[in-house]
Amino acid sequence: MKRSAIVTGAASGIGRALAEELARKDVHVVLADRQVELAETVAGGIRAAGGAAAAVELDVRNAERFRAVVQQTVADTGRLDLLFNNAGIGVFGPMRDYEPGDWDEVFDVNVRGVVHGIAAAYPVMTQQGFGHIVNTASMAGLVAAPMMASYTASKYAVVGLSRALRIEARRHGVKVSVVCPGVVDTPLIEGGRYGRIKSDAANLARLAKRGRRFAMHPTAFAWRVLRGVERNHSVIIVPGWARLFWYLDRMAPWILDKLLDSLYSSLTRDG
Repeated sequence: MKRSAIVTGAASGIGRALAEELARKDVHVVLADRQVELAETVAGGIRAAGGAAAAVELDVRNAERFRAVVQQTVADTGRLDLLFNNAGIGVFGPMRDYEPGDWDEVFDVNVRGVVHGIAAAYPVMTQQGFGHIVNTASMAGLVAAPMMASYTASKYAVVGLSRALRIEARRHGVKVSVVCPGVVDTPLIEGGRYGRIKSDAANLARLAKRGRRFAMHPTAFAWRVLRGVERNHSVIIVPGWARLFWYLDRMAPWILDKLLDSLYSSLTRDG
């Protein structure tokens, strides 16, 4: 029987690349996204290439809808092997400019969206006795950075949640991994469809655009992530060089603080 996977935020960026790579590995992929028309276009391309894919509309903030997507996937395929809690947004800028709604929006998608996915899929996987939950966090979930307060806080939460669940889930035959991307060439670099860069963060916007020159292509990123998933790694950091920042944060945090302070100065400098 063909394995099945649900990928949230699958209409573009990392989610799309993961869905396409999974299909190449003969996995039936359900592409779940608020942008259902775009997700259907991607799913159609997968089917045209000989893969198995379906698109469904999903706002991960809706727990009941998430549960329905999981149940329908199991009804259609007879199983659920993989859940990629990948949907995420970012609101970037100085913390003093954040409004309550900015925090709510980021946490509703980036944290509660992951929780809703786990709540829907984990009971199914424990009953099956197998399955793998893969949550997308960020290097910002391992190393705090200025001008990314809400995003960083939400991704730290995803890392902690994933590592705790991994310990609990092991005895039920369920695996859990957390993905911490470095710089990947996706719409999120400049805020994404649903996120944003605060209007007075012009330097951050310019930095984001320059970052595209050094960003990893989503297809290469997805291949490396799935290799980590197959090896059941707990924390999957791609590209590998990004580990240097994590190691530095743990071994010599004062050095990293100086580097980040310099980055913050450049982001807040006029012009």
